[in-house]
Amino acid sequence: MDHQRPAGREGRAEQRGSAQLRQMKTGQTSRSRFVADASAVLVRWLLGAVFLYTGLSKALHPVDFLKLVRQYDLVQSSLPLNSIAAALPWFEIFCGLLLLTGVAVRGAALTLMLMLVPLTVLVFHRALAIQSALAIPFCMVKFDCGCGTGVVFICHKLLENFLLIMMSGWLLAGYGRQFSLRFDLIKPHSRYGETGEVRE
Repeated sequence: MDHQRPAGREGRAEQRGSAQLRQMKTGQTSRSRFVADASAVLVRWLLGAVFLYTGLSKALHPVDFLKLVRQYDLVQSSLPLNSIAAALPWFEIFCGLLLLTGVAVRGAALTLMLMLVPLTVLVFHRALAIQSALAIPFCMVKFDCGCGTGVVFICHKLLENFLLIMMSGWLLAGYGRQFSLRFDLIKPHSRYGETGEVRE
């Protein structure tokens, strides 16, 4: 009996040590999750503010925006060209408001990503044409791409669009749920809760 007591004390000490280690890991995980969630909310607000601002800047100057859209030679007919110039700014404003309020976040992020990728390709090709015409280094090319930010250097604009695409992808992955009015318009029917626990 006397030989078992130290072993029992050692066992209890190991259990306490294991419990403290689990608590430390849980605390670190909670802090990491809080940082990730807070960062995602800031990303959602920043992305929403960017598109709200750029959309308003285009909507308030429709004629200037129409001239900038015409430079890409997307369509020859005036009707679809005018339709694009008239609808796109309000579309950006709508998506920006959705992100700021936290409504249909994934849908808004996906829509912006699908819009950003082809627009970035168009801006890139336009910059290549200007570089070829002026015979200057690519990063020295600058023009008003119609994005609502005025005349910018192309490398700066491409980097900005890349960051916006990455931010949209982060929200599309499901981050940024905090301070949302309705993150998902349609609630998924699942036996698992948002934290992974099994629902009864």
